[in-house]
Amino acid sequence: MSFFITALGLMMVFEGIPYFCFPKQVKEFARKLPEIENGVLRAIGLAIMLLGLVAVYWGKSLSS
Repeated sequence: MSFFITALGLMMVFEGIPYFCFPKQVKEFARKLPEIENGVLRAIGLAIMLLGLVAVYWGKSLSS
């Protein structure tokens, strides 16, 4: 459970960076979001999830 809470906190830090550093660009992107096809958004989401899994695997292999 400790690892999960740590990972959740780290995710929240990374998710907050664009809102803190680039609020204007985030608003512009949010306005354009409905124009993007669902398939494209799904592909982007899948790619990000896979990169996250690779990062977790890589991080775990470095610690052992």
